[in-house]
Amino acid sequence: MELPSKLLEKAVNEISQLPGIGKRSALRLVLHLLKQPKEQANDLAEAIVNLRNSVQYCTVCYTISDNQVCEICSSPHRDKSVICVVEDIRDVMAIENTGMFKGVYHVLGGKINPIEGIGPAQLQINSLVDKVKKTLVSEIIFALSSTIEGDTTNFYIYKQLQNFDIKTSTIARGIAVGDELEYADEVTLGRSLLQRIPYKTSVNT
Repeated sequence: MELPSKLLEKAVNEISQLPGIGKRSALRLVLHLLKQPKEQANDLAEAIVNLRNSVQYCTVCYTISDNQVCEICSSPHRDKSVICVVEDIRDVMAIENTGMFKGVYHVLGGKINPIEGIGPAQLQINSLVDKVKKTLVSEIIFALSSTIEGDTTNFYIYKQLQNFDIKTSTIARGIAVGDELEYADEVTLGRSLLQRIPYKTSVNT
C-alpha cells in the first residue's frame, strides 16, 4: 500500500500489528484520528503509554489490577477456598458478568501450547500449586476453553494436584467443545459454573 507520507505509513504499520486489524482498517483508524482534535490523539497516546508502563498484576491471582491485590481477592465477601482457574482477564470478566460465582480466581496467563513454545514454566501453574499447599483451598474449578490446549492444561494441573485433599471440578460442557470462554453468553456460562462436574469424570468421558 503506497502512502503519501512516511509519518502516515509508520502509524498505519504500527496499528496494523494489533490483532484483527489489517492495513486498510489501520489506515481508516489513522485518518479518523487525524480528523479529531490533537488533544484526543494525545490522550489516547498517553493512556497507552501509562497502561504499558504502569499496569500491575494482582500478587494473589495475577489478573490485571490497579493495586497490588485486586478488588476480588481483597473482598471479604468472596470465598477464598474456591479457586476458578482461567486463562486471562477476559475470562475473569466473562464469569464475573454472570454474577453466579462467589469464589476467587487464578489467572494462568495462557495455555500450554508446545507449538508456540508455551510450557508449564511460562504459566502461573507453580504458583497455583503453592497456593494449594499454603492456604485452605477446598475446590479448584477448571474454566479454560474447551480446546486441545485448554484440555491439556487442565490435565497437567490436575496431575499436579492429585496428591492434595481438594475437590477438582470443571465447568459443564454447556460451553461447546472448541469454543473460547470469552465468547460464551452469560446464561450458558453461568449455568456451566453452577452445574460443574468433578474433573476426573470429565477426563473419563
